[in-house]
Amino acid sequence: MFISGDRREQIIAPADLTVGALPTLAYPMDPASRSIRDGSRVNMILLLRVNPDEIAESDRSRAADGIVAFSAICTHYGCPVTGLDQAAKNLACKCHGSIFDPRNNAEVIGGPAPRRLAALPLKLEEGELKVAGGFSGAVGQQR
Repeated sequence: MFISGDRREQIIAPADLTVGALPTLAYPMDPASRSIRDGSRVNMILLLRVNPDEIAESDRSRAADGIVAFSAICTHYGCPVTGLDQAAKNLACKCHGSIFDPRNNAEVIGGPAPRRLAALPLKLEEGELKVAGGFSGAVGQQR
């Protein structure tokens, strides 16, 4: 579900995500109860469409038609990762300057973040984006 804007609380469709666009912040929705998991900011995820051919071979199984999902909580101080370095097409935490490569499992490529963002596997089911499993690691800052 979109977190903010004109489409707040509406379902995000694959067509809403385009290559080169800013990451879309979202909260996952429980498929059984249709409730939005927005009770904690650590549930916030970011969705981004990248060229499927650029996704690392080891990460392609987590992507759905070039759409990748990661925790939106930076592993440095827990700030939201909302930026996109347009030139390099990398995710950016605007608070302290950490940079993550969304084509390579959100690997840290710059800044103070100590580890990559946790990935969230996706699948397409009847034309809708669905979460296909749990996060690949710990979400956010480690204390």
